[in-house]
Amino acid sequence: MIGLDTGAVREIALLAAHCDDLAIGLGGTLLTLAQNVPGLRVRALVLSGAGTERAYEEQAALEAFCPGADLDLRILDVPDGYAPAHWERVKDAVAVLRRGSRADVVFAPQRRDAHQDHRLLAQLTPTEFRDHLVLGYEILKWETDTPQPTVFHPLSTGNAELKAALLLKHYPSQRNRDWFDEQSFLGLSRLRGVQCRARHAEGFLLEKATLIFGGA
Repeated sequence: MIGLDTGAVREIALLAAHCDDLAIGLGGTLLTLAQNVPGLRVRALVLSGAGTERAYEEQAALEAFCPGADLDLRILDVPDGYAPAHWERVKDAVAVLRRGSRADVVFAPQRRDAHQDHRLLAQLTPTEFRDHLVLGYEILKWETDTPQPTVFHPLSTGNAELKAALLLKHYPSQRNRDWFDEQSFLGLSRLRGVQCRARHAEGFLLEKATLIFGGA
């Protein structure tokens, strides 16, 4: 498998429809980036959850997943499940994030996600982040919409296990879901690891990229 190098990453932009989407979709990648990039800048937008316990969960969780990073998190109060009805507000929020960001990599939901809020955000992200590396993350959930990733980020076993532990620790409001457990999270990361010859990994869908071939 051929590895592609993004070059130096100093800042990332994160877009999510709901609190916990980011941690589920790329928690291991966030841990790895924060560990490897001192002073990493993280600019995050979450569409729903403001003013609820979920917002407090999200703030604490992202601080744990991005230790030592310069974290700027904005959480809106768009009603869960109704983001398409708030298209203009969502579009404006993504535009505001873009104007205030110097992101080297952008993480957003993937376009074929079964949840309408996720799909809307996936569709709007590249309309603002036009010249960025945009990676669509997968969100484990009840729907059978698991994608076929085109890009993999290998994780150490330690970070895969830490991701699962932090999810259970920081999102107590979700523990009643029958799929929200350590086995689910480690099972998916192990599967993605098998697919890229690693022990664990997270999978992403590549929005668009320019390929530059090296010399002989």
